[in-house]
Amino acid sequence: MAGTRKKTTDDVLAPVTLAVGQEELLLDRALREVVAAARAADADTDVRELAAAELQPGTLAELTSPSLFAERKVVAVRNAHDLSADTVKDVKAYIGAPAEEITLVLLHAGGPKGKGLLDAARKAGAREVACAKLTKPADRLAFVRGEFRRLGRSATPEAAQALIDSVGSDLRELASACVQLTADVEGVIDDAVVARYYTGRAEASSFAVADRAVEGRAAEALETLRWALHTGVAPVLITSALAQGVRSIGKLASAPRGMRPGDLARELGMPPWKIDRVRQQMRGWSADGVSTALRAVAAADEAVKGGGENPEYALEQAVITVARSARPR
Repeated sequence: MAGTRKKTTDDVLAPVTLAVGQEELLLDRALREVVAAARAADADTDVRELAAAELQPGTLAELTSPSLFAERKVVAVRNAHDLSADTVKDVKAYIGAPAEEITLVLLHAGGPKGKGLLDAARKAGAREVACAKLTKPADRLAFVRGEFRRLGRSATPEAAQALIDSVGSDLRELASACVQLTADVEGVIDDAVVARYYTGRAEASSFAVADRAVEGRAAEALETLRWALHTGVAPVLITSALAQGVRSIGKLASAPRGMRPGDLARELGMPPWKIDRVRQQMRGWSADGVSTALRAVAAADEAVKGGGENPEYALEQAVITVARSARPR
């Protein structure tokens, strides 16, 4: 019957996948899942990832045109909600008659902007993956427990909550912490394990490095960094802590004035105690300083994940830049 919605599919290699939401980690995972399945089916799968501005009228037709070698393709469009009206027409037409051996992945924020494209894809029966921000404590707790299960490990609810209390609400940082704990600890992970892991290294933890750096204490931050690396703290956790520290300052600095502490905590996704700490740390920071520091941390993060020849040097440079971005107290 005309106008009815087609039944959706759970097939990872469905012709069209919608990844809907604003949680970057989940959006990235949704795309990686499709790419992994495509390459499992065909190791030579051609993957094309484009920003919305790169997908001009006619571009999708070129990317999805039949190949002489009938190769499998994955075409991913980030920020699909930002596509121009003419390009949306192309995408809607393609969704109505998708090509074989090609998977189109649309990463969409899910709001009212670009809703027509969402509706068209859903009506056509696109596979959909929810990637919404996890704003409720219970959802973050479920995410952490799910991370441990995904890694093939068991963790108690108390351990998951202790990890959230220690690391915060950023899903990338929580996921990194889960990976690190499962690499370092055998057996069931409970709250005592989490407390021992973080408290036992409190003076040389990733968060101690970040705290000293965002407070402008460069010499102490470098000393703590070297000791943290010496005691086995993973570099990726240090870059995550630095990023969290700088982002927290930026978020609090741009928050509306006059909000009650409880409302502010909910708005920023931080516990009240952390807001108090960040408020102390943000004195002297400027918008330019936050931008400069985040770029330095991003460069270090790329280096420690295999993009640089000397990860320790990259970390030191990031710490120095963050500390210098915070004007002396």
